[in-house]
Amino acid sequence: MSPSVADQLGARFGLDSVDVRAGLTQDELFAAAIAGDRGRTRIDGGEHDQKAFATALGTDGPLIFYSDPTCTGRPVQDTFAVAWPELVDDVWWKADFNQLDGDHYSGLLERVLAHLNERQAVLYTADVFCGWDPEFAIPYRLVSEYATHAYFANIMFPKGVRDDADRDAVGWTMINVPSFRCDPDRDGTRTDRAVIMDLRNRLGLVLGRADYCGVVKKTMFTVMNFVLPDAKQLTMHCSANVDDSGNSAILFGLSGTGKTTLSADPHRSLIGDDEHVWTETGVSNFEDGCYAKLIDLDKEAEPIIAAALSRGGTLIENVPALPGRDLADTDPQELDLADDSITENTRFAYPLSCNPHVAPGAKGPHPRTIVLLTADAFGVLPPVSILDRDEVMYHFVMGFTAKLAGTEVGVVEPQATFSACFGAPFMSHKPSVYAELLAHRMDAHSARCILLNTGWSGGPYGVGNRMSISHTRALLNAALNGDLDTVDTVRLPILGLRIPVSCPGVPDEVLNPRNTWSDPDVYDEAAVRLRDLFRQNFEEQGYASLGIKAML
Repeated sequence: MSPSVADQLGARFGLDSVDVRAGLTQDELFAAAIAGDRGRTRIDGGEHDQKAFATALGTDGPLIFYSDPTCTGRPVQDTFAVAWPELVDDVWWKADFNQLDGDHYSGLLERVLAHLNERQAVLYTADVFCGWDPEFAIPYRLVSEYATHAYFANIMFPKGVRDDADRDAVGWTMINVPSFRCDPDRDGTRTDRAVIMDLRNRLGLVLGRADYCGVVKKTMFTVMNFVLPDAKQLTMHCSANVDDSGNSAILFGLSGTGKTTLSADPHRSLIGDDEHVWTETGVSNFEDGCYAKLIDLDKEAEPIIAAALSRGGTLIENVPALPGRDLADTDPQELDLADDSITENTRFAYPLSCNPHVAPGAKGPHPRTIVLLTADAFGVLPPVSILDRDEVMYHFVMGFTAKLAGTEVGVVEPQATFSACFGAPFMSHKPSVYAELLAHRMDAHSARCILLNTGWSGGPYGVGNRMSISHTRALLNAALNGDLDTVDTVRLPILGLRIPVSCPGVPDEVLNPRNTWSDPDVYDEAAVRLRDLFRQNFEEQGYASLGIKAML
């Protein structure tokens, strides 16, 4: 008889005084979260406040969870990898992926395990896989003080992809301990919380006030971004879908650029909305769920997400209760999704199967179309640009989008954001590794590429208007159908981008952004400023030394 999860945790980590709750159903984890998940939910709140709640639908509806108010998104500055000597030169170290000294880490791990034994902690586990492709899927075991996190892992990751007899040899474990507080002077951390990846020993630690559910998934994505490129497989922060003829597409983009919305197409089957790998056999999803932003959700434009809000086995994160109403008396459809009093980063985790058209096995053939999404709040970029190979590499490593005025304290006008490979915080190898793999895959499979701007037209945010979703979809469909392959094009004089002169379903004047501004000279000035920001970032990141050609 194979050893139990409790026996395995005891043998590997010395966790012999804890109460391991393994193999619980989602309904059982739902009840356990409400009964036992305790911690701070308000800055002035207590350390033992209830964190998980049911709505009026009970287990037939979503679980509501409130993370610590200082962690309503990924704590990027408190994210580390252990700087083992054999790995130091391979990892892309940066402000949101820091080095942790091996000696500090070894002592910290020992203290965390002792802390759990001393507390006789109740630990909830979820045994899942990261990846749908049986050849590359990695067994992933979450071990957490909060039942919510196990519940979330069961939503977001596939199960039963293959036999997991190799778990001890290749599997990853994450130990999630909100009750532990780091000591920066003693432990080498920045604050009293930390998210740590031990790439040598296949172990993740999440410590302290880092209970945002996204940590449970994005940490493993960061791991896969290190492991699989070493095997020459391209990991990607993108959504993906496929049509009935087997023509698949991948859509790269940062949060808020439209990856989830645009990949949900009634005429195409969804492969996934966030994290994928492109191997020799095609594209496959890492996940079995979607983790969508809820702020200002338009239920008519997003009917799939809206309907899933009332489905069991889902999780709503950091959406406030209605004033004067208990959550237990609230239908989830009544929640105010425009309420950002806790955070603008309100989230919803739901199974991939909530989507009506999911590709079998969450995978598809080699993509014919690559889409680089940006949301240009400066109103300068055209709604669509047709890229050649060198331009693809350039815009891929630049990973441009723009923050909106008012979305963060101190942001009073649009600000450029450059995130290499459209997911720099999660890219644990250097950008050139992913760029070279993308170039190889595109060359091998003759894939086309467009830069699709879902941002502003006619002026910057506050002056112009957001791109029409109908126009964006028309441009995307034209690219997917190959209609832009032979269309007449022109080059924009300042940005040098090649744009179509016409596209079915889109007014011709919309295609050239200069034509949409009331004063073309003011547009030119804005275009020069944006071009110079691109040039500055290209030089600061040293992309020329990586073999990337400057395009602006």
